[in-house]
Formats: sequence, structure tokens, C-alpha cells
Amino acid sequence: MIYRRRLIMAVCLVFATALMVVGCVSPAEEALRMGNEYVGQVRYDEAIVEYTKAIELDPQFVMAYNNRGLAYHKKGELDEAIADFDKAVELAPMRAEVYYNRGSVYFDRGQFQSATADYDKAIELAPRFVLAYNDRGYAYLHMSEFDSAIANFDKVIELDPQFVLAYNGRGITYTNKNEFDKAIADFSKAIELYPDYAQAYFNRAYAYHRKSGEVDKARSDLEKCIEISTDPNLTKAAKDLLVRL
Repeated sequence: MIYRRRLIMAVCLVFATALMVVGCVSPAEEALRMGNEYVGQVRYDEAIVEYTKAIELDPQFVMAYNNRGLAYHKKGELDEAIADFDKAVELAPMRAEVYYNRGSVYFDRGQFQSATADYDKAIELAPRFVLAYNDRGYAYLHMSEFDSAIANFDKVIELDPQFVLAYNGRGITYTNKNEFDKAIADFSKAIELYPDYAQAYFNRAYAYHRKSGEVDKARSDLEKCIEISTDPNLTKAAKDLLVRL
């Protein structure tokens, strides 16, 4: 079953913005603002130029390092992203979002223990940090530490009962534990909250298939997945599974 993070969730990164008082904006803050605009336009190279300018103007500007790290991450330049988040942590060791963002890069590098350590720190600093619990759950899932994954997804749902990705993640975890009824219930809740969630239809179909060969329900979910999916890899996986039913 597919459960790679890029299929089951969008990368959620915490983007820092500066509080700027009209008439009192420094050149470094203006460069940060321009960089943020470029990120919003998916113009990451230009954003990096502006964030670099902000850092040259103010070498202690934590948000510029943080946001440049995000831009590097979006470009897939993960070593550069880590270096910027390292610097942001050095300058502001009590900012939870910087640890979270660095953890997200480690996650995408497949360094799940390092990612978990950063999510731990983010949660220590911000105990209601829903994204950190969610991503820590997925990190534990990738490490096959299923009970720890479920505990984190449970916490997400406790803090935010509408957080769709946690139901999907917990459902995947239950599937890996062969607890198919619980998995199906979680995927069904994810679909209830987000009816166009193609991945949840695929995952529920897989759980139906594994549970007891409930072919009709699995086929219906796979057909729905194929109908609404915008991910070519997910669509192919659904078609392949449909052929095997």
C-alpha cells in the first residue's frame, strides 16, 4: 500500500512573517516581505535572493533564515535548507516552528529519527502544536513504530477533531496492524470530512481488500479514487489494484 508522505499529505511548513509597522520598515524587513511575496508566487529563486539580502542587512534576522530554509526546501535543496534552520535554531532556540521546519526536511530525507527529535522539541516548546504531532505520527509510521504513531494521531484528533490527515494516518497505521475495521472507520471519517480525498478512498479500498476480500466495496472506492485523483502515481496504483481484485 502506498503511504509515502508526498501522497498522503501536503508538506506543511510554518512560514514566518515579520510584524511591520507602517513607516518603520527596515531594509531587511522589506527584503523579507519581498521574499515572502515571491514564495507566494512560487518564485523560489527570487525569494532566496531577497532572503539573502535580508540576512546580509541583518545577520541576526531569524525569520529570514527560516523563510530561506523553506524556499530551499520547496526547491528540493535539502542540505541548504538544513543549514538555514540550523542557524535559525542557533539564533532562536525557543522558537518551536524552526524545529518543526527542520524536522520536515529530515523527514523528506528519510531521516525519521532526526525528524522525530525535532518534532519532540517543537512539541516541548508548543504543547498544542498539531502539525508537529501529526508529522511525528507519520515519522513513527515510517519506522514501523505503530503504537507510537497511533498515540500521536490520537493527540492530533483530540486537539483538532477536523484534522483529516490524522484520520488517514491512523487508518494507515491500523491497516499495518491488520486492524481493518478500525482502519476503515478512520478512512471513512477522513472522507466524511473531505469528500474529494482520493488517497483516503484508495486506502479504504486497500483495507476492504485486505480485510476479507470485500471486492465490491473495494472496487467502488478505487473507481472513485481514479475519478477524482489528480496524482498520476496514485491513479496508477488504484488502476493496478483494481485489476488485481
